[in-house]
Amino acid sequence: MTDADLESGDQGGQPPSYPEDAAHVARRMATAAETVRANHWWWDAAADAYQAEHGAFLGDVRFVWGPEGLDEADVTLLGDVAGRRVLEIGSGAGQCGRWLVARGARAVAVELSARQLWHSRRLDGRSGVRLPAVQADASRLPFAERSFDAVCSSYGALPFVADAGAVCAEVARVLRPGGRFVFSVTHPVRWSFPDDPGEEGLTAVQSYFDRLPYVEQDEEGVASYVEHHRTVGDWVRIVVGSGLRLLDIVEPEWPVGHDQAWGGWSPLRGRLLPGTAIFVCDLDPGNLR
Repeated sequence: MTDADLESGDQGGQPPSYPEDAAHVARRMATAAETVRANHWWWDAAADAYQAEHGAFLGDVRFVWGPEGLDEADVTLLGDVAGRRVLEIGSGAGQCGRWLVARGARAVAVELSARQLWHSRRLDGRSGVRLPAVQADASRLPFAERSFDAVCSSYGALPFVADAGAVCAEVARVLRPGGRFVFSVTHPVRWSFPDDPGEEGLTAVQSYFDRLPYVEQDEEGVASYVEHHRTVGDWVRIVVGSGLRLLDIVEPEWPVGHDQAWGGWSPLRGRLLPGTAIFVCDLDPGNLR
């Protein structure tokens, strides 16, 4: 597929499509290696469709924290980024990191999916704003200690890793004292409800405390997509246990006039249930390891 095809949404006469539905969905344990392998494959296969579906909302040079559209330009959870060295984890096509560059940050990004990085290069060319990016696992960041003034992740990497503590520990390693770490994930309470934007998505059907990962797999049990669930308390303990200090948890409300659904996120559900949790942290200079 060429860049022109992607810009027009054409794929040999057909729009880009997501991977075919898995034969089975399970709630079961999934190892770190299995998780990386499955999600690497899924995001490479889904990147074209994802960018075609959500690219207009995400923009080319825009930093939103989730489907509610909470914009970093308005809330400045990272503070003033001009002149600061900032790392984005799980950058996808680099929309957030590119916004950081445009604001004067010395930003760099890491992303597991090669196809998402291809889209990042495509948007670099289209926007004229270049985001340096490398392909890497978020639990093994290829950077030296105390390299960054801030680290961020908007729905990137953390929901899709088996050991979120390892990622947070890596963030603590590369952050400078006092440096800020802000990340967003699906609000943990959503795991009790079906991923449905309509009325069926308003009734809890499973335990909030069931931490077994969500796994899509084939007939032989080979995983093609894995997402891990942690409660709010789990996230607090992961952050603090990594040597970071939790400053705030932001739960964006669904804005009036925002009528665009995104998967299970919708105005109907957004008026009643939180959809995104944003954890605002820093590296406490008094708690260096």
